[in-house]
Amino acid sequence: MNMAIFILGVPAAVLAAVVLYRQFVFRAGTQKKLSEIHRKLKAILDEESGERVMVFTDNKELMELAAQINRLLEEKAKTEADFRRSEISSRKMLSNISHDLKTPLTVIRGYLEIMRTREEADLAAQADQQTAAGTEGQERLQMLKKAEQKAEAMMELIDSFFSLAKIEAGDTDITLSSLDVCEVCRESILDFYELLTGADFQVEAGLPEIPVCVQGNREALQRIFSNLISNVIRYGADGKYLGIFLRTDEQSAYIDVVDKGKGIDSVFADSVFERLFTMEDSRSRSVQGNGLGLTIAKKLAERMGGDLTLESVPHVRTIFTVTLKRMIP
Repeated sequence: MNMAIFILGVPAAVLAAVVLYRQFVFRAGTQKKLSEIHRKLKAILDEESGERVMVFTDNKELMELAAQINRLLEEKAKTEADFRRSEISSRKMLSNISHDLKTPLTVIRGYLEIMRTREEADLAAQADQQTAAGTEGQERLQMLKKAEQKAEAMMELIDSFFSLAKIEAGDTDITLSSLDVCEVCRESILDFYELLTGADFQVEAGLPEIPVCVQGNREALQRIFSNLISNVIRYGADGKYLGIFLRTDEQSAYIDVVDKGKGIDSVFADSVFERLFTMEDSRSRSVQGNGLGLTIAKKLAERMGGDLTLESVPHVRTIFTVTLKRMIP
C-alpha cells in the first residue's frame, strides 16, 4: 500500500514541479519585458526622440501597460508642440510690439531734443540777464533734460526687448565663422577703457599673444562682452577691478570676466540669466539696469554653440565664463 501511495504521488510531484517552473519562467519573462520597457522609456525621455514603446509579448497586462505609456507619450508630445507654438507666437508678438513702440518714441525723442536745443539757445541769449524769465527757462531746461533722459532709458529698454525677442524668435541672423577671440576681447576692453580708468578700475587682461580661434560671430561676441563689462561697472564697482582671462582645452575656449565687487549670492545664482531679473540695489539710479543684458548674453552664447555661466563668492570674486567651441587651424 505504501508503494502504491508513493507511485501515485510521483505524478502529483512532477505536476507541481512543472507548475512552479512555468510560474518561474513566466515571472522571469515578465520581469525581462518590464526591464525592456523601462530602458526604452528612459531613452525616449532622455533623448526626446518622439519614439513609442514597443513590446512583443502575449501578456495582455504588459500590452495594456505599453499602450497606456504610449498614450501618455503622445499627450506629452502634443502638449510640448502646443507650448512651442504658443511660445513662438508670443515671441513674435513681443518682437512686433517692440518694433512698433520704437517709431513713436523716436519721434518723441526728436521733439524733446529740439525743445531742449531751443531752450538752451534762448538761455544763452539771456545769459547776462538775471531775470525771472531766465530762472523759469533754467527750470524748463532741467525738466526737458530729465524727460529726454527718461526717453533715452525707455528706448534702451525697448531696444533690449526687441533684440531678445528677435534672438528667441530665431529672427536674428548669427552667421558663425572662425575668429580670434583674443582680438575681440582686447577691442571690448578698449571700448570701455576710458570709462573704467575714469572710475579708478584696475584692469587686468590675461590674453595670449597668439590667436585663439573659436566658432563665433563677431557682433554677437562684442555684445556679450559689452554686456558683461557693463555689468561689472554697474554691480562690481565696489571692487574697482576688471579682469578678462582666457583658458583653453582641446575642445573649448573659456573667457572669464572677473570682478571683485559685492558679487551675487548663491540664492540668486540661477536667476541672473532670467528676463527682467535685477538685484535689489539695481533700482537705484547709480546702478540702474534693465535686467535683460545677461539674458541676451546667454542666449547669444547658446546660439553660437557655447554657454555663459556664473560663479560668485560675494565680496571676493565674481566670474562670468563664456564657453565657446575652439576652431583648430
